[in-house]
Amino acid sequence: MPQIELSPAERRAHRAEAHHLDPVVLIGADGLTEGVRKEVDAALNAHGLIKIRVFSDDRAARELIYQQLAAELNAAPVQHIGKLLVLWRPQPDKQRSAAEDRLPGPKTVKVVKNSPRGGQRPEVKYLRVLGNQRLTPGGQVKRAKKRKPVSVKKRQDG
Repeated sequence: MPQIELSPAERRAHRAEAHHLDPVVLIGADGLTEGVRKEVDAALNAHGLIKIRVFSDDRAARELIYQQLAAELNAAPVQHIGKLLVLWRPQPDKQRSAAEDRLPGPKTVKVVKNSPRGGQRPEVKYLRVLGNQRLTPGGQVKRAKKRKPVSVKKRQDG
């Protein structure tokens, strides 16, 4: 499979996105094995943009690993700086079945209220918001209202 070609602007944008990432695959003394290829492929499917750390001191070997991974896994080489390699591949669309059509799960929300007296620290609260709840601008959690049962006549008309 041929590797993906990126324009300089796309490459620059991916380098900026990858700046804060930690390496997800580490390549040791054994080099590029089949297990490493599978892990890199799984990481690209899961994340799209990944960093790889190669513990080899030979720059030519690192460059060869970089080009082999990009070509074999149909990924775009974004950056090779020192012992870090950055690869990008568009993530495949996730296939969901009808059973997986669920409401969003609980999430933790940070609510910051400024103090009425200036100069004091704002009040910070962490609230857990469930799928059937919402957070008001005032920082209160509101639950979804239960719907009234539909009358028999309306069910027949609809």
